[in-house]
Amino acid sequence: MDIYDELLRWAKGEGVELFGIEPCRIPGRGIGIAATRDIQKDDRILHVPTTTLRTIETVPKHITKNFPKDARVHGLLAADLALETLSSGSKYAAWNAVVPSQSDIFATLPLTWDPALHPFLPPPALALVQKQLSKFALDHASFQAALQSLHSPSPVARDTYLYTWLLTNTRTFYFETPRTLRLRLPCEDRMVFQPVADLFNHAAVGCAVSFDAASFTITADRAYAAGEEVYICYGQHSNDFLLAEYGFVMEENRWDEVGLDEVVLAELDAKQRERLEERGFLGGYVLDADTVCYRTQVALRLLCVPLREWRRSVDGGVCEGEEAAQAKVDRLLLKLLRKYLGKIDKTLETLGTLDIGEAGQREMLSMRWQQIRGLVDKTIMGLQS
Repeated sequence: MDIYDELLRWAKGEGVELFGIEPCRIPGRGIGIAATRDIQKDDRILHVPTTTLRTIETVPKHITKNFPKDARVHGLLAADLALETLSSGSKYAAWNAVVPSQSDIFATLPLTWDPALHPFLPPPALALVQKQLSKFALDHASFQAALQSLHSPSPVARDTYLYTWLLTNTRTFYFETPRTLRLRLPCEDRMVFQPVADLFNHAAVGCAVSFDAASFTITADRAYAAGEEVYICYGQHSNDFLLAEYGFVMEENRWDEVGLDEVVLAELDAKQRERLEERGFLGGYVLDADTVCYRTQVALRLLCVPLREWRRSVDGGVCEGEEAAQAKVDRLLLKLLRKYLGKIDKTLETLGTLDIGEAGQREMLSMRWQQIRGLVDKTIMGLQS
């Protein structure tokens, strides 16, 4: 029996209901979910009872009691998966059989790439990967300490735990349980696994995912024809976020943006940074396909107008010579973006000559920098018109 047929057999036995959808292989993109019949907007297409979820409550007590009281749910779920690899006859065997392999995960996600490739990540993606590394180090240390307390007969390799940690990072859904609410866990750590639903691929706009105490429900966001792939939206994320967190970028992403922190911050002296920080405008500078963010405008204006006028504009006051001030900001932005284009082109040229990492990883980086170049080019053309 095909592993996806076995998954569906198991899931249906657990109360999971599918309405006009099924897992399918997507050429060049692995596994996804496709419509088996015509689906109408607002049709319910998947129902997953909460009794089927893998949550902090399903992690065996002998594991949780050996972790610190403030251990993250992420680390606990990853520990449960990692220790499960040492046992046989898991109730989740059919589910485990369909997840990406360790080699697939390690080839895809930047955290596991050759560190020599990390400097070629766009800065927002690199910042996310660095945060992941810090979180993983803490969770792994807790896991190692727990193993000693458990007197585990078989050691668990770091890569095994990293693999299950990344599976948890990429395949879980947001969910609130009485325990997560009682523990006041941060939103990013209110995570659960749910079968079948974790096979949906991402689109910038996708089917609606909702939950209550009894179940998760996925509802069609539009009409789908039989045979068409059906998507959910993982969130309104830029391609830098998708690359760092999920290991892919979208060719067309309505939520894409370019980080400008390195472009803008390099122009600011210590006093200017201090003034921006006092007003809550230090960093977080971006542009998207339509606009340059207000935070960027505020920072550049500090470089273009007298301090008193800048303060008045930040406070929402009307400044004399507003058009002239904005023209100065636009000219400075144009200069900085042209300079940034030079760096982008140099990065792309260097990537074309590298022989570190895997070819697919370098191609992914080149694709991402080409997208960034396109967004910067569009903004430059708008400033020049």
